[in-house]
Amino acid sequence: MTATILKTLFILIGLFAAYKLIFSGKKGLTLFEMHFKEGRLTQHKGKIPERFERECRAIAKTEKLTCVVRAEKVGNVRLHVSANVSDTITQRIRNQFPFEYYDKKQVDNSKQTG
Repeated sequence: MTATILKTLFILIGLFAAYKLIFSGKKGLTLFEMHFKEGRLTQHKGKIPERFERECRAIAKTEKLTCVVRAEKVGNVRLHVSANVSDTITQRIRNQFPFEYYDKKQVDNSKQTG
């Protein structure tokens, strides 16, 4: 009887650990997400810097990309590109991304008096 309970308990703990490992990957705030299919922007979410969107569309159109480009903020901003994109194209996309746009400190004017 106790052996059956222990086996069930170990199975439940294993399933819980597997669930946590699989679904706990995304921890940051997604700033934006762009979905490309055969070189065309099919869907997007968030506020995308205009110049970066224009350059990404141009790269995707010339290379006929089918991928997802996502910017995520976890302390600092990280740019994720789908794994099916070659390293050279990924680097071209990263070179166009305005990291300095997100690194600058924003002043809170609501607390300033004067």
